[in-house]
Amino acid sequence: MKQQALKSTLILLTVISVVCDTMILPFYPQFFATEFNVSSSLHVGSYLATCCITVMCAFPLWAKVARRVHELHLWVVTQIIAGGLGVACYFATDLLAFWLLSQTMLVFKASYLLIYPFVLSLEEKEKHLGIVGLFSVLMHFGGIGGALLGGLVLHSFDPRALYLIMAAGDAVQVLLCLYLIRVLAVTWHQRALGESTTERARIPRFVLVLGLVSMGVYFSAFLARPFFTLFWQQLSGFNNDILAGFIFAIPAWVALACLYRNHRRPRSQAHHGKDIAWAMLLASIGLLLHGAQAWPVMIFGRVLLGIGLFVVTVRLEVVLFALSEPRFYGSDFAKVHFMQNIGLISASFLVGSLVSDGNYTLPFFVASAGFVLTLMVFYGLYMRPEAQQFNRVSQTSTPSH
Repeated sequence: MKQQALKSTLILLTVISVVCDTMILPFYPQFFATEFNVSSSLHVGSYLATCCITVMCAFPLWAKVARRVHELHLWVVTQIIAGGLGVACYFATDLLAFWLLSQTMLVFKASYLLIYPFVLSLEEKEKHLGIVGLFSVLMHFGGIGGALLGGLVLHSFDPRALYLIMAAGDAVQVLLCLYLIRVLAVTWHQRALGESTTERARIPRFVLVLGLVSMGVYFSAFLARPFFTLFWQQLSGFNNDILAGFIFAIPAWVALACLYRNHRRPRSQAHHGKDIAWAMLLASIGLLLHGAQAWPVMIFGRVLLGIGLFVVTVRLEVVLFALSEPRFYGSDFAKVHFMQNIGLISASFLVGSLVSDGNYTLPFFVASAGFVLTLMVFYGLYMRPEAQQFNRVSQTSTPSH
């Protein structure tokens, strides 16, 4: 009963975190233009890249801390600090001060990425597909709520109010963690699974392979995000932030539908490779349709992109945790997340230059080509018979826990 309460509360924490932290993502260009009179696309791209670097560097450190300090206690401390920094961002009037405060805030917010491997460590491997799919939808659901809430705030209030809402979300998360600590009687050094703190001598090959493929997927997917709302308004002629947030969130609505379908008609877990390959191809086609000069066609492409992204991200992570061991879930996920962020950083720097002349369509074509290239890499490293043999050996040689 206590374990179910723990998982349910962790899921709620994830929803709150994602909603609060993604509110501003579709609207960074408008935010910087309104609050700091900075309209440079290169500046927005550089800021997003810096955000990725910050999280990428901070998360592995929190993963190491969590091997000795229980996650619940860790989150109480980090989110109190993050909430205070969010309030400071609200009052920041100098651009440099805002940069420093917001990046420091992200250092502490990165600790919440530990929720994902922590929940998976509580479940058997046979249930991982459902859990990974659930968390993927939670991320998308949070994206829906974040995009719509962000559009509402920008439409009705001062854009800075977004950071006060973030701080309020951090406060709620702290209260939930304190509740769990009291109910479960968790101490600072208690480890729920009694995990060993032993480290591997080297990084496993499957982590490197999946990390490289994930880097390509996240690079391609992120190219289509930062300037999408401006692209939509330019293409459709509808200058409404709430509607733009809704269109931005279409892949999230699609992910919800995909999760429902998987729940009603479970798919076999024996075809991860083929599902990932087809999903990358579908995402590439969806991004190509974004370049159409008719917004109904673009919306159809957004649906295809949503299906592709849901399948490829879920299946890649299921494969990762199938080949990993519970005591290494946090560290293996941190390594793959590190490589994902390399893709996000590269996309953040590139997207600013791609739209510097006001052409908001070009990132979709580049992203489509990126998925094709990643598919080729995936086939070479995972789908070929030699790679399949490696994956079978790795999976059967993984000790059960």
